Formats: sequence, C-alpha cells, structure tokens
Amino acid sequence: MNCSNCGHFNDGGKFCVKCGHKLQEEAAVSQAAAASEYQPQSQPAYAPQQPNQRVRQAKKVSKSFFSYFAEGIKNPTATAQAAGESQFVNALITVILYALSIPIMLYVGWKLLLIQFVRSMFKLPIISEELAPSDMEDFNTGVDLIKATDINSIIHFNFTDFVFKQGIFIFIGLAVIIGATYVAAKFGKVDVSFKEFFSRFGTFLIIPTALLLIGLVLAFLHVEYFSYFMNFGLLSIFLVVPFTIASFKQSGTNGLDRIYSTLIVYVVITIVLTFIANGLGEEAKTIITRMGNSSELNDLF
Repeated sequence: MNCSNCGHFNDGGKFCVKCGHKLQEEAAVSQAAAASEYQPQSQPAYAPQQPNQRVRQAKKVSKSFFSYFAEGIKNPTATAQAAGESQFVNALITVILYALSIPIMLYVGWKLLLIQFVRSMFKLPIISEELAPSDMEDFNTGVDLIKATDINSIIHFNFTDFVFKQGIFIFIGLAVIIGATYVAAKFGKVDVSFKEFFSRFGTFLIIPTALLLIGLVLAFLHVEYFSYFMNFGLLSIFLVVPFTIASFKQSGTNGLDRIYSTLIVYVVITIVLTFIANGLGEEAKTIITRMGNSSELNDLF
C-alpha cells in the first residue's frame, strides 16, 4: 500500500515505515473508493408477460355475450326493452349465429333430411300400396348403409363453400328483414336510432337462435328431430318482428298502424325466405347430381 503522505510503498502494517503516517485511514479510503467504483447493475425484476390486447378484448366480449344471451333466454322481454345501443355488438353476434347455424345444421344433417324425405315419399298411399314388403326391407337396409357411410368425402361436399356462402346469403336476408322492420317502425312514428332498434331486434332473436343451436347439437348427434328445431327457429322470425315493433312507443298518433306495418314486413320476410329456399334448393340439386355421378356411391348399392 502506498502512503498518501510520502508515497512510500508499505507491505503492511498500520503505519508508514518511512514517515510514520497512519495507514488504516488510507485502507478505509481505498476500500470506499473501490466500492464506489464497483456498483453492480441491479437486475430488473421479472415482469410477467402481459396477455395480448386482442385476447383480453375477445374474452371480455365473449363473457358479456354469454351473460346477455342467458339473460335473453331467461327474461326475453325485459332484456330486449333494456337493450340500448350498448348491446349492438351482442345483438350482431346473435344475428351472425342465427345466420351460420342454419347452413352448418344442413351440412351436418342433410343425409337425415334426405332420408326423411324419401321415407315420407314411400309412405304416400300411391307408392306404399305398390311396394312389396321385401322392397321396404331393401330400402331400410339402404338407409342404414347411408347412415354409416361418410358420403361427404365421396361426393366432395365442401364445408367452406356451402356454409359461408349460404351463411352470408342468410345474413344479408336478415339484414333486409331488419331494415324493412326499422322502416316500418319509422312509418309508425317510432322515434329510435337504428343501432338501438337493431339491438332490440337481435335480443328478441335470442330464443330463435337458441332453438337453432339446439337443433345443431342434435344434428351433430345424428338425431332426426333436429329438423323440428330448425323449422321452429326459422318460423320464429315471424314473431320477432311484431314483438320488436310493439316494444317501442309511438311518438305520434298519425303513423302507420302496427298491424299494417307488421303485415308489410311479413311480405318482405316471405320474399327473403323464398330466395333462401331457392338457394338451398340449388345446393340440394348439386348434391343429388353429385350423388348420381359418383361411381364410389353407386358401388355401395
């Protein structure tokens, strides 16, 4: 250690051997200087990774929708009347579910619908009287064979092409119905914004959507009764229209009577359902044509 007083180097000890200066103070100063020069960098605390903003938003929307949907089934009228513009997103999700559940149900259960149709044809008096018991046994055997066969893979029935194309078509039809109902309500002197009207219409659509979702589950389980839920869900749209119009108060007495406004919308609904039925009919023709041209399917029989 070098003495700060005279600069003489000392191997150790408490005092400098040359001038007698105390060396312990020098040691303390040296250690303090060394400590001040060496400052270990503090390691940043581990910060847990924050979840993605979109994921959090999706969880928030889904939680809000399930609560809204359950309340709409439990108390449909009160939930619809309380639905304002803040429920627009939930109502939009309901409309989308309604539009998509129909083509998905048809894609999953079209074999059962085809079998039901053929069975009903065989039960007609004109046909059933001419059939021998052996013919009915052969038919039932063929039905069981169809149920056990994945015909979609044989005729190459495309899920995306059918579901999304028909789903968009049905969604557009619903948009036309909602728009026609809104115009009819405005003619009836109902003072309401479109977003609020859409929210209330979508809330009244919860029960028909729930019926379609039940039918969809039954179709996945290959239960033939799924078609009843599909029909109830489709026909329930005729109840949603008057319920929605009647839930608003008229701002005047000179507007179009609600009975007439409802009848006008019924005409629009009939036209829309006719277009949807024609579109689904064209898909059914395509399926039947593919079945007739499929050599693999013909080999089954």
